[in-house]
Amino acid sequence: MRPPTIRDVAERAGVSKSLVSLVLRGSDQVRPQKRDAVLRAARELGYRPNAAARSLSEQRTRTVGVLLNDLRNPWFVDLLDGLDSLLHASGLRMLLSDARLNRRTGQDPADPLLDLRVDGLVVVGTLPDPAALEPVAERIPVVLAGGREAVPPGVDVVAGDDERGARLVTEHLIGLGHRRIAHIAGYGAVGELRRSSFEATMRQHGLGEGASVEAGDMTEEGGYRAAVRLLSRPDRPTAVFAVNDIACVGALSAAEELGLTVPRDVSVAGYDNTSIARLRHLWLTSVDNASHEVGRRAARCLLDRLESPGAAGALHLVAPTLKIRGTSGPLG
Repeated sequence: MRPPTIRDVAERAGVSKSLVSLVLRGSDQVRPQKRDAVLRAARELGYRPNAAARSLSEQRTRTVGVLLNDLRNPWFVDLLDGLDSLLHASGLRMLLSDARLNRRTGQDPADPLLDLRVDGLVVVGTLPDPAALEPVAERIPVVLAGGREAVPPGVDVVAGDDERGARLVTEHLIGLGHRRIAHIAGYGAVGELRRSSFEATMRQHGLGEGASVEAGDMTEEGGYRAAVRLLSRPDRPTAVFAVNDIACVGALSAAEELGLTVPRDVSVAGYDNTSIARLRHLWLTSVDNASHEVGRRAARCLLDRLESPGAAGALHLVAPTLKIRGTSGPLG
């Protein structure tokens, strides 16, 4: 059987094809009785609009490309939820692409999404090459969500306030009586902001000599190795602040392997307040960087750019909060 057409819906509802088109586009110029009749007829017939045909007529695909720096990191889940909720309400669909995988296969990370003629692009996370966005931003609206790299003019940046978040968790550990505090650092602009804020906060409290930084790569294995190096020192830190929750889990494993009890012997805190931090058997103290709100604001910025392209780019920071759980405690 052939699929139902807009003509079939019009005949079933007893209206014209043009009125059916108005209803399917969500027009408010249709009387409620007529709208109900059209929607009921579409449901009964199992009619689905031809998205490809509509894209050709409107010269829009009603899709938004979302380029993720690394699909393995769970921090983006809440961000995507916030992003999708607003895009979906505006009649747009997300198409996801893994930038890490694209780079491994030699592609420009954004190319697969551009080939699909997306109406706009949201880049999520740290950018290895921010300059690569410039030719993309000349073609379609672009928003960077969760990253803090320098971007071309006309690109909005929406992120958590990493400096404030790192200060919150560092002051929390200082307030618990810790004086030798270590930071397992990350990379990129976000990693640098969190590291520099940690060091500045320690200096402001007269604890610069008690601050130490160990390089990591934002993975569990990297957090584990960094924590082993830190906690094996004779003057080991009594508290460790990891750049993200995944690295924090690695630090927990290192402490257990070295015979240290958390938080009695060493306090541990992470960043991002991902679902990992909220697992009951981990129950990590972590900075909540408002990922859901970052996603919603990124969607709002993109929608505004779709309506009014050409505006200057702006930085939008969302205030973080600290979630205190079972991995941080007073100095024993």
